[in-house]
Amino acid sequence: MHVLISGAGIAGPTLAWWLAKTGARITIVEKAHSLLSHGQNIDISGSARTIIKKMGLRDKILELNTTEKGAQFIDTDGRPFASFPVREGGAAASLTSEWEILRGDLASVFYEATKDFPNVEYVFGTTISKVVSNDNTSVKVEFSNGQTQEYDLLVAADGQWSKVRKQCFPPEAITVIDKNMYVGYWTIPRLPVDNEYWNIYQALGSRMVTTRPDPHGTIRAMVSRMPCNAAQKKAWQDASKSDGQTQQDLLKKEFADAGWQAHRLLDAMDQAPDFYFQAIQQIKMTTWSNSRVICLGDTAFAPTPLTGMGTSLAIIGAYVLAGELSKLDENEHPAQALEAYEKKFRPFVEEVQVIPSFIPGVAHPMTAWKIWLFQVVVRVFALLASSSWVVKWFGKNDDDEDFKLPLYPGWESVSGQGVDREKGVGASESNGLSGI
Repeated sequence: MHVLISGAGIAGPTLAWWLAKTGARITIVEKAHSLLSHGQNIDISGSARTIIKKMGLRDKILELNTTEKGAQFIDTDGRPFASFPVREGGAAASLTSEWEILRGDLASVFYEATKDFPNVEYVFGTTISKVVSNDNTSVKVEFSNGQTQEYDLLVAADGQWSKVRKQCFPPEAITVIDKNMYVGYWTIPRLPVDNEYWNIYQALGSRMVTTRPDPHGTIRAMVSRMPCNAAQKKAWQDASKSDGQTQQDLLKKEFADAGWQAHRLLDAMDQAPDFYFQAIQQIKMTTWSNSRVICLGDTAFAPTPLTGMGTSLAIIGAYVLAGELSKLDENEHPAQALEAYEKKFRPFVEEVQVIPSFIPGVAHPMTAWKIWLFQVVVRVFALLASSSWVVKWFGKNDDDEDFKLPLYPGWESVSGQGVDREKGVGASESNGLSGI
């Protein structure tokens, strides 16, 4: 099988790792000219951890832990009033996990684990400009350099606003659910006064300012807001569709009086190499596949950062998709595997995508008395979380599988050992892709 994957983030390289076990030839195209080292904290939990252990990558990921010791809510003077230190195995008692890692670092782990496989090829600085055809015989694409190539399968793993998905699925197949929340992320220089906690500060007007440590000697900053009226909503919505400078100007205006370290973050924003602004929105699709094209990760089912499950879903989805593809007979149309994959995985995805109606509003109080009330409640939670027996009885162990992983023939005996980097697994002598 000759597979083309669009996107070298999390889902694409994970899929490539498992597909390499089947002897498939895999090409991953990525619009960036190199791996992006940027990105904020992400958490890996449940069955995704089991998959990473099968891949033999657990120790590497733990080595790149963000160094975050926990989360704490602070007042306008930076004094913590509720603390949730890391507890091994259970983020239920802490907002931070021992598997906390930066997105860029995780992407690098998966890239390093697959780049030397003889049947896997990465092509950077290249995108799919056009899906020429998608039929019973093959899927034919035209690349940004003008060349065309045919494949047995095209996997769209190019993110929440996938251009491949837009070409291959009608608008009515895609639903965007807006959560009325906007976020800005960027990296700032670390100061001696910075600690190893995720510091969370709530400002008046449904605003939040946070800082988090990373393992690279810098601090990851984030601000978020839920618009309080129609005029604010329009301003933030327009900014989300505009350029970076417009977005930065809006943040400087809207957070100038927020308090705590808002001015420090805003002053460093212009020099940040990784400024990113987004509207928090879910993606839901009526179907994830169309003949020989399949959507994966955020492209198919972006759950939003509010669930804390986007990365885990991408990893689990890649594993299950590769497993179903591995069951195909030679020259068999992939549609059967794609349908089986969706049948098995969609119920879990839909369960994860259910977000309680009070989220994210509960974390963005608009008035002083609502902030006070939130502080009272979170103090109680912090007190309960400090009790080991409460955690034991009510806490969830993040190592427990939340999705029952199917077993695929031939994988269990070699899981964790990777693919022979000299011979591959049924790899062909050449990918035949040097022209791309």
